[in-house]
Amino acid sequence: MILPPPAKARPHTLSVEETWACILSHCPVRPETEVQLSDAAGYVLAEAVRADRDQPPADRSAMDGFAVRAADLVALPARLTVVAEVAAGSASAPTISAGTCARIFTGANVPAGADTVVMVEDTRDSGDDTVEIVEAVRPHANIFKRGENAKQGDALVAPGCLLTSMPISVCATAGRTHLRIRPKPRVAIVTTGQELREPGSATAAYEERDSNSPMLRTALQAAGFAISASHRVSDDLSAIESILGACLAEADAVVFSGGASVGKYDFVPTAVRTLGADVLVHGVAMKPGKPFLFAVTPSGGCIFGLPGNPLSAATGLHEFVLPALRAMAGYSPQDCRPLVHARLRSPIRSKPGRRQFVLAALLWTTNGPEVAPVETHSSADVAAGAKADGVVVVPEDARGLEAGTMVAFRPWRALP
Repeated sequence: MILPPPAKARPHTLSVEETWACILSHCPVRPETEVQLSDAAGYVLAEAVRADRDQPPADRSAMDGFAVRAADLVALPARLTVVAEVAAGSASAPTISAGTCARIFTGANVPAGADTVVMVEDTRDSGDDTVEIVEAVRPHANIFKRGENAKQGDALVAPGCLLTSMPISVCATAGRTHLRIRPKPRVAIVTTGQELREPGSATAAYEERDSNSPMLRTALQAAGFAISASHRVSDDLSAIESILGACLAEADAVVFSGGASVGKYDFVPTAVRTLGADVLVHGVAMKPGKPFLFAVTPSGGCIFGLPGNPLSAATGLHEFVLPALRAMAGYSPQDCRPLVHARLRSPIRSKPGRRQFVLAALLWTTNGPEVAPVETHSSADVAAGAKADGVVVVPEDARGLEAGTMVAFRPWRALP
């Protein structure tokens, strides 16, 4: 009796959240380094930035007007003698006594003796170096008090903050010229498939132009990650092993497109294991993108295997790869996978059992954000992908989502 060959064992399929938890626990955060303030944009801060002095460092005028003593304004109109002028950045430090005032400008230090600033609109020029206060003003009005924003030594920007324009502005205010940051991981891209050709080449009916390499490169660069290398390789085990070894020597993470499933010509899992990496995820309960792979090397390098179909690859990229790279760059876990909550314009039908990601366009309306599902024929439908701004996340237990429902939307592009 001839027995059939044993069935090929399939890897254990994880849920989307189990997969993300596994990735998050195994992606090493890059060691901190120092950069100039002018080069710090887009990095995650690795230290606390503290106030080097009170902010503001003195009582300052919030308006153009006159620095006065509130006691001189008991009866209005009040005529005061202008004894000085203080502009922003001026070291002038007159003293205001009874019956006098100083002309003052926004941002200037309030002179000693003055406790209130009267807006110029509430005064009348009387000539002969005098001014008439014609409108009532409460004591201490229109003054930024010393230290009201921060006291010397206060933490102004916390570690883990993404350095965008305002945090960098605060660091400059604190006198910082250099910052300790988390560098971003270097990423290598490898697309596999003997059917792939350059975008500009002539192709036979059995061939495809490589659209995944440009997609991955564009998305990674738009997210601020440098591409250390980009390769295209045929479905050949030794070639994939060679390319992978070279990539791991110069990159912190390697992203494969294609060759990650369990078919005859899917050599990425074997190559990854041959080079000593530990495959932690191979198969996720999601549609599209089930054959996702995640592995780590003994030295802490991360390897991601995406399916070859473009929409499957894009889903895995935005659901796992980009979030993982953000985690390696020091982002807090809640900032790694941004979601927008929006109203669904038309219904979505789905089968329970695995999480579904449905292409959708994001629309900003007077009633808030809305998402309109984009018709898709398959996970190879690149044209449909170009019409979408991201995906609606359909829960595993849902049989569908009705129009008008508030849904979770994963953006695939930077939001305006």
